[in-house]
Amino acid sequence: MPKMNFTRVSLRDLLVAFGPMTLMVIIVCGLGYWLVDPAPPREVDFSTGQENSAYESLAKRYVKELSKNNVKVNLAPSLGSQENLQRIQDPDSDIEIGFVQSGSTDEEAAESKGLISLGSLFYEPVWIFYRSNKDIDAITGFKGKTINVGPDGVGVSRLFKQILSVNGMDASDVKLGTLENTPATVALLDGKIDALVFSSASDSPLLQMLLQTPGIKLFDFVQAEAYTRRFPFLSHVVLPRGIVDLGRDIPAKDYHLISPTATLVAHSGLHPALIDLFVKAAHDIHSGAGWFQKQGEFPSDRYTEIPVAPIAEKFYKNGPPMLQRYLSFWVANFFERMWVVIVALGALILPLSKIIPPLYVWRIRSRVYRWYGQLRTVEQAIEDVSEEQRQQVYASQLKSLDEIEEKVNQISIPLSYAEELYGLRSHINFVRKRVLFLMKDHSPAVDAAEAGEAADAANIANAAKAIVVSA
Repeated sequence: MPKMNFTRVSLRDLLVAFGPMTLMVIIVCGLGYWLVDPAPPREVDFSTGQENSAYESLAKRYVKELSKNNVKVNLAPSLGSQENLQRIQDPDSDIEIGFVQSGSTDEEAAESKGLISLGSLFYEPVWIFYRSNKDIDAITGFKGKTINVGPDGVGVSRLFKQILSVNGMDASDVKLGTLENTPATVALLDGKIDALVFSSASDSPLLQMLLQTPGIKLFDFVQAEAYTRRFPFLSHVVLPRGIVDLGRDIPAKDYHLISPTATLVAHSGLHPALIDLFVKAAHDIHSGAGWFQKQGEFPSDRYTEIPVAPIAEKFYKNGPPMLQRYLSFWVANFFERMWVVIVALGALILPLSKIIPPLYVWRIRSRVYRWYGQLRTVEQAIEDVSEEQRQQVYASQLKSLDEIEEKVNQISIPLSYAEELYGLRSHINFVRKRVLFLMKDHSPAVDAAEAGEAADAANIANAAKAIVVSA
């Protein structure tokens, strides 16, 4: 049981000594966690595109990639690029990220709306499919025809009007349809419209089907290079002969196309950790070779007028963060986001580690040293006492020593400091002997042994005074 008492007291002193530091560390960690916000949300809303579009099929791949890190991506179908852009920049919308076609906005407007680019992902050429007995080799050849460009929320509608303008035409020179891609394709096959315009990557099922449908022709932008000079957000790409089906030689020649790029656009409020995840997913999905791009050409921080997020730029320059190459995303993200707190804790703990141990030692020894003040009081009380009061004062101080000793015997300290306690008890006994010596000082029968013993007590008491002073 005494050993248990010693241990309990030691733990209490440890708690008192280290408690403030522990509390301070917890506060710093909690404050850092709140400020740095290392835990991203587990859900994100993604604006995609029309049914059977490349946007829709690619968005499903993002769902699969982010689910590997327990992030749920909620897909929100849309008319296309323009509607995606409006949703992302709308402060009342829950949509945080989506596909946007290059040329849909400009840098100044993007910055004012708080938009950021996570990189361009792939070419999505402008495809013009038409029905005609003869080939059409210029946009002016569509004058007077019914051309479906899709609803206003589709990026190609705005782009096609720009194409008409540089060819000396306007919307009144053609009949523009506003059907979505799937019903517009049916209308083209049924001969209800003359042409269909849409912008899409090669992943689109509708595109694959139209390229292989007899009687449906693809418009060849023979002036593609000139278009890229007029519109910097466009690129000149070539659909190689036989790329669709080598055995059937589809297409039967190279086609020149003009192409904006699809960009992954988000609101600047998107959590940095989610930006990391989406950029990594984009790399896994779009880095391969395709009909128009080389291996590793996409994703890229080029081909976009929207400012690229710094985190995405860092990824494109240096690759994935080092910790994410060896740890799970959530663990790596925690350490990457909390490094400021870790540095702050190091700066805090280093000086405290030099202060706390001496403080703990002082608390233990103070339980003993404070009684030396009581001993000093007893010694002062027996000095310069008048002769008639000596016996009464000496007796009362002996009683005080007994009380002090009784209380000292109840002190519990760790065993490693027991030497301090036993030293105090010895000094109490030495002071008692000195008082007894003084009580007998007026008696002539003091023997030599008692005198020597009292002198030793006096010397030790003086040493005790020195300890008190130094403490």
